[in-house]
Amino acid sequence: MTAGRIGLYLFLLSAVLFFAVPLYVMIVTSLKTMDEIRLGQIFALPRHFDLSAWITAWTAACTGTECEGIRVGFWNSVRITIPAVAISVFVGAVNGYALSFWRVRGSKLLFTLLMAGALIPYQVFLYPLVRAMATLGLYNSLGGIILVHVLFGLPLVTLLFRNYFVTIPEELFKAARVDGAGFWRILLEIMLPMAVPMIVVASMFQFTGIWNDFLLGLVFAGRDNLPMTIELNNIVNTTTGERLYNVNMAATMLTALVPLAIYFLSGRWFVRGIAAGAVKG
Repeated sequence: MTAGRIGLYLFLLSAVLFFAVPLYVMIVTSLKTMDEIRLGQIFALPRHFDLSAWITAWTAACTGTECEGIRVGFWNSVRITIPAVAISVFVGAVNGYALSFWRVRGSKLLFTLLMAGALIPYQVFLYPLVRAMATLGLYNSLGGIILVHVLFGLPLVTLLFRNYFVTIPEELFKAARVDGAGFWRILLEIMLPMAVPMIVVASMFQFTGIWNDFLLGLVFAGRDNLPMTIELNNIVNTTTGERLYNVNMAATMLTALVPLAIYFLSGRWFVRGIAAGAVKG
């Protein structure tokens, strides 16, 4: 075995340990009782697997003055993420399709401005968006936080679909036009069925970004729609005497399970979408 290959394996092993060790500590800590945790043996397996911390985190952990567990934030995240992903992916696909084939006047300038807006930090837009949402009556509402996620997700999703559609031969589009197909028929019956791998890629990017969001949910969601990440923060920072590290770890794992499951279940489609043009310019 050459020195280069040994170095590669050492690098890969280091990368795996960098991510796997904290995950291992979180999992075993969530399965221990507080008496075991106080022993300070963070790498030791639990003597008796105890799921009570997971049950408490889901149903009874305190997020401030309310002790209803992280399940409230879970369902809020579901109500926010699913429509925001669906709308942003569809609108981004329409934008990418229009910018790739129809080439309307000013499309290059529009695309440039869209990409430039994606490079500006979120914090710059917060105050203007708060004022705009308040004027529209959407501030601190479910519709408002969904709209904000759609707006911030459009540049990336548009770029992904635009770069995918430009790899499709233009002759296919021209043949459909000769046969009398219009804008929407070409998109719905030809382009979108061909772009299933890219739909999966864009949906995964959007889903994980929205599900893991903290700042936008904190500012725009309102008290009745706080997503799971904010509820997790409230659980970790709410103390009534003893700090329950096993409950905190269980709540953290519950928050991360959904995006992890999506990546594991859709990994093959994700790789296909990336290879099919997600990162082509």
